[in-house]
Amino acid sequence: MKRREFVTLIGGAAAWPLSLGAAALAQSPQQARRVGVLLPYGENDPEAKNRLKQFRLGMRDLDWIEGRNVLIDFRFAGDNLETIKRSVAELIQAAPEVIVVYSTPGLAAVRPATSTIPIVFVIVADPVGQGFVPSLSHPGGNITGFSTFEPEIVGKWVNLLGDVKPGLSRAVLMFNPDTAPFFDSYYRSLKTAPRPSVEVEVAHVRTAAEIESTIAKLGNEQGSGLIVGGDIFLVNMREPIIKLANERGVPTISYYRQFVVDGGLVAYGPDTGDISRRASAYVDRILRGEQPGNLPVQSPIRYELIVNLKTAKALGLSPRESFLELCDEVIE
Repeated sequence: MKRREFVTLIGGAAAWPLSLGAAALAQSPQQARRVGVLLPYGENDPEAKNRLKQFRLGMRDLDWIEGRNVLIDFRFAGDNLETIKRSVAELIQAAPEVIVVYSTPGLAAVRPATSTIPIVFVIVADPVGQGFVPSLSHPGGNITGFSTFEPEIVGKWVNLLGDVKPGLSRAVLMFNPDTAPFFDSYYRSLKTAPRPSVEVEVAHVRTAAEIESTIAKLGNEQGSGLIVGGDIFLVNMREPIIKLANERGVPTISYYRQFVVDGGLVAYGPDTGDISRRASAYVDRILRGEQPGNLPVQSPIRYELIVNLKTAKALGLSPRESFLELCDEVIE
C-alpha cells in the first residue's frame, strides 16, 4: 500500500531511439565509449537489479545507448575483498573511461589501482572521513560521487524503532567493521542520539555465527531492538538476519528497502535507485570532458520509510496510524 504516490514514466524500448542525438546514432560499437561498473552483490540480487536499471535508464535519458555509443562492463563482486580486488583489476584492464563503483570496500580497492581513470563512487559513507576525497565541494583528483547519509541518520533509526516498538530500552547497531570501516561515524551518532531513554550499543559481526549470537542475545532481553548497519556484508546476509530476528521476536530497522520487502520490519534510508540514476549524470559529464575533481560530492535527496505490517503483526506490534501516515510504503 502506497502512502505517497510516486509516478514514474518510463518509455518502452521502441520509444527510446526517438531520443537519440545525432552523435549517438552516428557511432558504431567500435567507436563506443567504455564504462566499468563494480557492484557488491550477486548478479541476481534485487538490489543490484534495481540500481543497474536506474543507472541504465539515466544513461539512456542522456543519449548513451548500450551497444551503440557506450559499452558498460559490469562486475558483481559480492562482499569478498579478494573478489573485489580481482574485479577491479579486470575492469582496469578493459581500459574504461569512467569507473562507477558501489560500496566503501569497492572504492577502497579501486582508488589505489588508478590515479588517471575517473571514478564515480555511489553509496559510500563519509568519503572525507575515510580519506577518499579531501573535500565534498572540491574533491579534486580523479574521484567524485555520491555519499550515502549524514551520521545523524543513526539517531533517526533509534527513534523510528522506538516508534514501532513502545517500551524500547536498548538498541544494538550491528555491522561488520571490515566492510564498514566508518564505524566511528556510526558510534558518535549513536552516543548523541536524541532518545536518551534508549541504551545504544555496537556489535561487530564478521561471520554468520556472530550474527546469530548477537540476535539470540537480543531475543532474550525485553525491550531490545536491532539496527542492521548499511554495509555490504549485512545486505548480502539479510535473509538469515531477517529469519533469525523474526524467530527470536527482535524488531529490526535497516537501511535498505529490500530488507523490508524480504520480511524485515522497518527500513529508513536513501532511495538507492534515485542515487544510481543521478550517478549517470556524472558519468555523462565526465564522458563529455568535465574533470571529476571539479564535480562536488553529492548527498542523498530522497529518503524512504517503509514498514512491513505482516512482520509487525507476527512480532505482536501495532504501529500507530500517525506512524503509518509518515511511511512512503506500507507492505501488507
